Amino acid sequence: MLGLHVPEDLSVVGFDDLPLTRFTDPPLTTVHQPVRRKGEEAARLLLSAINTPRGEGTALHRVLETRLVVRHSTAPPPVGRRLEVVASA
Repeated sequence: MLGLHVPEDLSVVGFDDLPLTRFTDPPLTTVHQPVRRKGEEAARLLLSAINTPRGEGTALHRVLETRLVVRHSTAPPPVGRRLEVVASA
């Protein structure tokens, strides 16, 4: 439609590392997050909040490791060109 080619003209990065991202054309670079562990930690936090008497503090924050899975939908910026980052929800 716009005549742009990935990754030659535009790098594309997804989020969640869904299995389908390996099979797109080109395969999509994506951010992997530990979805199962995220659910487990959410359940732990909920149970902790339920079992903690009122007024006693309970941790409501966890940091889980993510990683960038580089595939073929990204390329380094061309030499001498300004890098522009565009985010879309």
